[in-house]
Amino acid sequence: MLTPTLAPYARVKQHLKDGLSTGHWAPGAQMPSEADLVALFGVSRMTVNRALRELQAEGLVQRVQGVGTFAATLHPVSSMLNIRDLHDEIESRGHRHHAAVHLQRSEAASAALAGQLGVAAGSAVFHTLIVHFDNGVAVQCEDRYVNPACAPGYLQANFTQTTPTQYLFGATALWRAQYTIEAAQPTAQEAALLGIAASAPCLVVVRRTFTVDAAITIARLVHPGARYRLEGEFTP
Repeated sequence: MLTPTLAPYARVKQHLKDGLSTGHWAPGAQMPSEADLVALFGVSRMTVNRALRELQAEGLVQRVQGVGTFAATLHPVSSMLNIRDLHDEIESRGHRHHAAVHLQRSEAASAALAGQLGVAAGSAVFHTLIVHFDNGVAVQCEDRYVNPACAPGYLQANFTQTTPTQYLFGATALWRAQYTIEAAQPTAQEAALLGIAASAPCLVVVRRTFTVDAAITIARLVHPGARYRLEGEFTP
């Protein structure tokens, strides 16, 4: 049987994963630069960036803007809650993803929100409200605020063509994330956007991400319990 040929980005990704798994790059060690990988594999910088972005989403590397890519220091529970882009998650099942953007604007930060993003109360923050669909069925309501200092071009992105997660992976240097996960009922607005009853049980994830020295974003992700399940993998 012929071995399937890997896509160019997958070849780069597998090369780096193999090196990480064999200890070629110890935790915290600097890895090859994008320019080095472009030259080694004869591919575009966009291809290399996708490979690195996916490794970052899987918690295997850490990227510091203007500095480079480093082998992540893994902890036993770190792989359970990887930040995975919903678009990729849906398409990996052979389904079609699309998004409806209901809000994309600059707003003045309330005192509570300012504290979470580490900005001054009343200063401008970016706000998006997006519903994601899996084969035409609403599976996530994403209510997100972004620190403009970390992603100044956020409001110019076309979020019917890319997701906020994809955009922020490419535009920021993600360093760490915080999660809370609970079963809860949606707000009236969320229920209406998702097309579910106000009493329907939902999985609610609140996620905050950071660069080395600043908060990037805080997002409330609401999933109808009957349409979505959270999956992960644990390797001690």
